[in-house]
Amino acid sequence: MAQIKLTPKRTVADFSEPYIIAELGSNHNGDMVLAKRLIQQAKEAGADCVKFQSWSKDTIFSRKTYEDNYFIADDYRDRTDYTLESIVDAYSISEEELLQMKAFSDSLGIDCTSTPFSKNEVDFLVGVMKAPFIKVASMDLNNYPFLDYIARKGKPVVISTGLSELFEIDKAIRTIENAGNDQIVILHCVSIYPPKDEQVNLNNIDTLRTLYPGYPIGFSDHTLGVSVPIASTVKGVCLIEKHFTLDKNMEGWDHKVSATADEMALIVSETKRVHKALGTTRIQVQEKADRVESFRRSIVTTRNIKAGEVIRREDLDFKRPATGLPPEAFESTIGRTARVDIEFDKPITKDQLV
Repeated sequence: MAQIKLTPKRTVADFSEPYIIAELGSNHNGDMVLAKRLIQQAKEAGADCVKFQSWSKDTIFSRKTYEDNYFIADDYRDRTDYTLESIVDAYSISEEELLQMKAFSDSLGIDCTSTPFSKNEVDFLVGVMKAPFIKVASMDLNNYPFLDYIARKGKPVVISTGLSELFEIDKAIRTIENAGNDQIVILHCVSIYPPKDEQVNLNNIDTLRTLYPGYPIGFSDHTLGVSVPIASTVKGVCLIEKHFTLDKNMEGWDHKVSATADEMALIVSETKRVHKALGTTRIQVQEKADRVESFRRSIVTTRNIKAGEVIRREDLDFKRPATGLPPEAFESTIGRTARVDIEFDKPITKDQLV
């Protein structure tokens, strides 16, 4: 199983194969049978981790939001058969359910964590569930007291940077550092579901790496399809987070921007392939010597040359294979004398010349 490398002062040479998080969020729709199917298929697709969102109706929205009944997700916009509060309550996952999902994930050999939205949820994830790391949602990147609380738990902290200006990202990182935690993974993120291609700005990954060279950089993706998360591998991301569903047409908040099992498997396999293909920055010959020899050219004769004759410019040409003098010896070959007879259209070798 892949692991996130969190060594402080990480360098470009430390880029790892991307750690893939299947973001389940609330795509279980409050149904733990569905949640188990999601975990099972995420594992079969090759994901390294499944992630839930640990919120309740009391920890994510204020009473004002419920009274306004403002639906963020388009699937529920202008609906009268549900209230926002009823849906939030139905789609939340309890501590007991989350423990069950963690145990099920452990049995399959896939990491399991969650995003907390309150201090009590942080305490549960760290103290009871023993989550391998804490993921901070983009909406909480400027919630500096909350970041400080999370950081002091001593767990690796993965932060999404959607919704934030650079000064807010910087302050968030400094807040975590000042709390004595340097186990930080920074995710480039655009919190639009889905963003247009021109809004994704994968080049921001380079910007984050330049500004924070000591920390691994990843990508939290909300685009449609698989092209963009796969492409982010070229930027050296250590982690890719992608929403995951069994059916894009299922009723719920994030299904439409989520990857299906087939798409997740493609993201996993192709990011591994791209990472492997990135290789080293050192330029070196990969082909075997005999292949190089068969493709390159030698100096050859344009006529039969007798022993004792002086080689002229018009006597020479360049053809495969590279078993004779190389083209770079062209000028130094002109004017030399043939030691032996040299056949037409054959590579000239050093021992044939005086």
